[in-house]
Amino acid sequence: MKILKPVFLFLLLVSGFNLFAQQGKVLEEQSLKSKILKRNVNYAVYLPPDYETANRTYPVVYLLHGYTDDHTGWLQFGEVNRYADKAISDGTIPPMIIVMPNADSSWYINSYDSKEKYEDFFIKEFMPYIEKALRIKAEKKYRGIAGLSMGGYGTLIYTLKHPDLFAAGAALSAAVFPDDQLVSTPDDTYEKIFAQLYGRGLEGRDRVNNAWQSNSVLNLVQTKTTDELKSVRYWIDCGDDDFLSKGNCLLHIALTEKNVPHEFRMRDGAHTWTYWRTGITNALQFIGDSFRQK
Repeated sequence: MKILKPVFLFLLLVSGFNLFAQQGKVLEEQSLKSKILKRNVNYAVYLPPDYETANRTYPVVYLLHGYTDDHTGWLQFGEVNRYADKAISDGTIPPMIIVMPNADSSWYINSYDSKEKYEDFFIKEFMPYIEKALRIKAEKKYRGIAGLSMGGYGTLIYTLKHPDLFAAGAALSAAVFPDDQLVSTPDDTYEKIFAQLYGRGLEGRDRVNNAWQSNSVLNLVQTKTTDELKSVRYWIDCGDDDFLSKGNCLLHIALTEKNVPHEFRMRDGAHTWTYWRTGITNALQFIGDSFRQK
C-alpha cells in the first residue's frame, strides 16, 4: 500500500490536470465603444480549451440573450460554457468561439425612428470587430448564430435578412408573432415592449405598418424565394407549453410550404432556463455540423 499510494496520488493529479485542461476560457466583461450606437456595448466570449495553446483559427457562434437579460445570461443561467466544454470534449461539436453581446431591449433591430440602430451595429460594426480581435474564420461557412426568445427572434431576423453571412441559425423559443397577435396585444404591453420598435401610440391594425412588416419573421419568409431561404440551415426549438409556440408552429408551416429543409422540435417544456439548458447542446451541434466537411 505504501508503494501504491504515491502512484495513486499521481494518477489523481494527472486526471485532475486533464479535466482542467478541457475547460474553455470565459471573458465575461468585454466592451466595445460603438460609433453607431454612440455608447459602450458589453459582450462576453467563450474560448475553446485549446485556444491559447493552438495556432489556428476557429468557427464562431453568436449567441443572443432574451428580453430583460444581458450578455451574461447564457453564462450565468444557461451555463453554456459548461455545456460547450463537455460537447467539445466528447466530439459532439467542433472547437468553436461563442460570442454573447448585450442588446438591452433593442430586439436586435433598427427602430422605426432610427434612434436605435442595433442591427446596423451588429452587422457593420460588432461582427467585423470581433472577427479581427479573435482568431476567427471570418467566412459564412464557419459562422453561426443562435439565441433564445428575443435572441431567437434576432437569430431569425439576421439569417433572413443577411443569409450571405450565416451558415446556420438555431432559434430557441423564438419570439415569432403573427400579425393578429401584435394587433391584439394590450395597449400597455405594446407601449412597454414594442412601441420603441414599430411606432408609438398605435392601436389595432395600425400596428401592422412598414416597420413591423420589414421585421416580421413570418412576413420575411413569405417575401423570400425558396432558394434564398435554403441558403441557411435552420433549427427551430420551442416548448409545447410556451406562449410562443403558435408563432413557432406557423414558422415551421411556412418553411414547409416553401419546401425549405429545416429542423423543427417541440419538446415538453415552457419558456424557462430549464428548457433552454436542455436544448443548447443540440442547437450548437446542429450549427457545428455546418462547420464540418461532409
